This record gives sequence, structure tokens and C-alpha cells, in this order.
Amino acid sequence: MSDTSRKDANYEAAASRNEEVAEFEDTHKGLIGRIQHTLHVNPSLVPLIVLLASILIFGILLGSRFFSPFALTLILQQVAIVGIVASAQSLVILTAGIDLSVGAIAVVSSVIMGQFTFRYGLPVELSVLCGLAVGTAIGYANGWLVAVMKLPPFIVTLGMWQIVLAGNFLYSANETIRSQEIEANAPLLQFLGTTFKIGADADGRGGATFTYGVIFMVLLVLLLAYVLRHTAWGRHVYAVGDDPDAAELSGVNVKRTLISVYALAGLICAFAGWALIGRIGSVSPTSGQLLNIESITAVVIGGISLFGGRGSILGTFFGALIVGVFTLGLRLAGADAQWTFLLIGVLIIAAVAVDQWIRKVSA
Repeated sequence: MSDTSRKDANYEAAASRNEEVAEFEDTHKGLIGRIQHTLHVNPSLVPLIVLLASILIFGILLGSRFFSPFALTLILQQVAIVGIVASAQSLVILTAGIDLSVGAIAVVSSVIMGQFTFRYGLPVELSVLCGLAVGTAIGYANGWLVAVMKLPPFIVTLGMWQIVLAGNFLYSANETIRSQEIEANAPLLQFLGTTFKIGADADGRGGATFTYGVIFMVLLVLLLAYVLRHTAWGRHVYAVGDDPDAAELSGVNVKRTLISVYALAGLICAFAGWALIGRIGSVSPTSGQLLNIESITAVVIGGISLFGGRGSILGTFFGALIVGVFTLGLRLAGADAQWTFLLIGVLIIAAVAVDQWIRKVSA
């Protein structure tokens, strides 16, 4: 055999061996494997499917009562505040942390906005900025304790929740600023609750009703989705959540990233506090007590892994909408409110189970 023939034979043998190795390493054969891989690559796909299925089911059962523009936009209005707070919670959970103080931050920020306006007579614009600054500062404190002091996020935010909640009641003296006072003297505080219609007739009837809080929530989700996907900071957030030690070795400033995440979460929660004033019409220190639980619910149903490093902010948005669809759909069907909690509880457990199954792809 000539040298040329021998080289051709060796090349064919090597190519054959490479093909065999490539086939052996293909772990995504079969329908189940392909589905698992697709869900791993697109974590927001599961909540989107659940959302569309729930809309379809309630639409079939309830007909035009559910499939009206008013009903569908009412869902958006109901989940706007939870969606904003859940966006903040998503950032923290993506870093493998958790923030139990998000609801308290939102409420105390709204109280600061109201009290600074009516107790101290500051311009409402300045009062809003002060509320946003307080929310950011509390988030920064959470981040500093987690990143620099190395304290567990659960313990830090649990303690901060109690501190902020107590400070809120002590500072406000449990005083509620009524809607009439706000409307007459500081309507800007209710701005995010202002409604407007699209598609209404000449008499203002029909059409879809939106609030500026809904618009803010949608824009926030889109902005965060872009930042997390297309910026270095977003990649650092995922890297820290996936493996902080590896991220540190690759040049990521883990401490700075964690502090920035918690501070941004505090700012977003302060905006939620502003939206809360518009939603309920008044400034109440007792409002929003369940926002921390509701935000975690939206995040988990939305497919963001509690172990960090995987998930999509769009999934959180879909998760919040799922809760809203179930709540309104069951209410229109005349079902007991406890069925809503039961079904949402089932969804939470199912979402965690699916997350565990999907994570096996990268195991």
C-alpha cells in the first residue's frame, strides 16, 4: 500500500471514530430529551405554556365574561404591583439569594412619599425622590450585609423586614393619608394609578382600561430582560448566581455585583410603593403586607431557579399573570377564594419539580 493510500485509510478510520464519539455524547436523543433541553435553554417557556392554557380554559368556561377587553386588562391592573416587586425579587434570586424585605421596602417608601409631602410640606416631586432614595438605601444595606459581611440573604432580609416594618409603624404612627387629601393636594402621588382607555366608543364605554402602573411594569420587565441578556452586568448576575467562586476567578467583582443587585431591587420596590399609592388611592402603613410572599410565588411559578443562575425575567412576568388569571377566573366562576390558594400552591410545587427535572440537563 502506498503512503497516500495509507494516509487516506487512516483519515477514514479517524473520521469514523469521531462520528462514533459524537453519537455517543449526544445526550438529547429522543422526544423527552429534546423537550428537557429546550426547556433548559428557554426557562420562560413553561410559564408561558401554563399562562396560555389557563387563559384558554377560563375562556372556554366563562366565554365573553373572561375574554372581554375589560377583564383581560383588569388582570394586568391587579398584578401590576406584584409584577414590579417580583421583578426586584427575580434579580436577587438570580444571584442565589432571596429578599424577604421587598414588601416592607415598598410600603415604607410609599409612607415616606406621603409623610414628606403632608407632614413636612415638601414639593411632591421631591418627596417621591426621597421615597425612591430610601428604598434604594435599604436595598444597599441588604446587599452590603450579604456581600461584605457574608451573612445569609435569608437571615439578613428577614431581619430587615422586621426592622423596616417596625420603623414604618413608628414613623407613621399608623396614620393613613386619605385619598381625598391626595387628590386635592398631591395628585402626582396617585399618578401610576391613573387610568386611560384604548378602543372606547364616543361615550367612553367599552375598550381596554390601562393604568400608568401597568405601562411602567411592562417597560420595566422589557428593560430588565434586555439588560440581563445583553449587558456585561447581566451576565455577571447570572455568573454570581451560578457559581460565585468561579465568577470571582473569571474577573467578576462579586461583592459589587451583589450590592448593585440588592440596591436596584430596593429602588424597584420603592417604585412599587409609588404604584401602591395609585392603586389603593391612599398612603397606608398597613398595605402590601403579602407582597414578599406574592413576589416569591410569581418568581417560582415563572421558572426562575431558587438555586440561582438560571431563569428569565419574562418568566416572572408570566408567573404574575398566571396568578392574576387564576384569581380573576375563579372569582368570575363563583368559586370559593380558597381554590385560588390551593391551585397556586399546586403550581408552586409543580414549578419547583419541573425546575429540578430541567436542571438535570446541566448536571
